[in-house]
Amino acid sequence: MKRLLNAGVLSARGWLERAGEITPGTRAADRFGSFGVDSSIGFPAATLMGTRSIHLGTGVLVGRQVTLSVGYGPDDPNLPERGLVIGDRSVIGARCSIVAHRSIEIGDDVWFGQDIFVCDSSHGYQDPDLPIGEQFGAHQPVRIGSGTWIGHGAIILPGAQIGRNVTVAAGSVVRGEVADHSVVGGAPARLLRHLEPGVGWVGTRGDVRPVLRGHFGGADEAGFETA
Repeated sequence: MKRLLNAGVLSARGWLERAGEITPGTRAADRFGSFGVDSSIGFPAATLMGTRSIHLGTGVLVGRQVTLSVGYGPDDPNLPERGLVIGDRSVIGARCSIVAHRSIEIGDDVWFGQDIFVCDSSHGYQDPDLPIGEQFGAHQPVRIGSGTWIGHGAIILPGAQIGRNVTVAAGSVVRGEVADHSVVGGAPARLLRHLEPGVGWVGTRGDVRPVLRGHFGGADEAGFETA
């Protein structure tokens, strides 16, 4: 009996996940500012708020229990037209939270790990008589360049401007500008390595790692070095 119940529960869960997935042509997708072909948001989602200000490109994959939010509440009358923009073929891992008040832009082919938090506004603390939760900070747009990888558990703070093909190490806290083709890590994140054309990937101590081409870092799927 337990074997049958287990199979039934797993089958029902699979059906719910497929039926609840948000894809083009569903009513939930129609509420978005735009929802590209072959894009999907896994079921269950965590919070989807201000969806008319959210724009997904083509082939975007958003995992389960993800928060995509724009504005200060479900009835916010002052939503920006493009508060949260996610580019083509980007991947947002499970349990990530992307909270925009004015502007968060994520480029094409950006991959998020899991449990990542991104926000374009923080809280103030200067008024000693007002609860901090009621002190709203300035809006500081966030940009994440195309081709970037954001590791598990990273936090992207308001005002972060991350370049193209950047690697952000797991657990990092990023603020300010990060140049193209950089590797950063830590809390706060600091530069660990950068691409120097004609030389390679140069570390902060001067060590150099070579440039490797292709999806498998210079090796084909069988593990052999490519020419």
